[in-house]
Amino acid sequence: MLLKLLKMLRNVSVVAVLFSSSIAHAGLYQFNLTGDYTASWQLDSTLESDAAGEGEGFLLIDIEGDFPGSVFNYVDLTFFHDSEGGGLEIYDYYNDFTLLLTDGPQLYTGSEFMPTFLLGSFNLTEYGGSGSYTLTITDLDAPPTDVPEPASGAILLGGLGMLYAARQRRRHHH
Repeated sequence: MLLKLLKMLRNVSVVAVLFSSSIAHAGLYQFNLTGDYTASWQLDSTLESDAAGEGEGFLLIDIEGDFPGSVFNYVDLTFFHDSEGGGLEIYDYYNDFTLLLTDGPQLYTGSEFMPTFLLGSFNLTEYGGSGSYTLTITDLDAPPTDVPEPASGAILLGGLGMLYAARQRRRHHH
């Protein structure tokens, strides 16, 4: 009877540890542009573009953020493929004005129709001008470290303790 209870508790503890691990989901990315023009905005880590040209780039419409010089702080963002000079454009549709047009590295991987942004800091230069910028893309949902939560550790230790107790009982029983 006690052995069945210990087996059941062991199975429950294993299931609890498995369910307590994080489930993969789309994250939220923070974009911070510094240099001769500053701006910031957030986007989902996985998204569908509003318009795209394969091998050219993609467009995201009405992105909210902090965009100095824009009428409503909503802009259209274009991210360019390496073949088009990389970088990005920040365009204020409501004011019909380009706030910034840059060259630089391609800031995404995958298809232009379902791009995945790269994380890190990227140096950009003004297209046809002398401005220089740094775009930093960070994952707001990334855990700061790989340290497990105390509850997960306690469950794991409890499960291991029960396994040890069951093994000891089995040794003494035989």
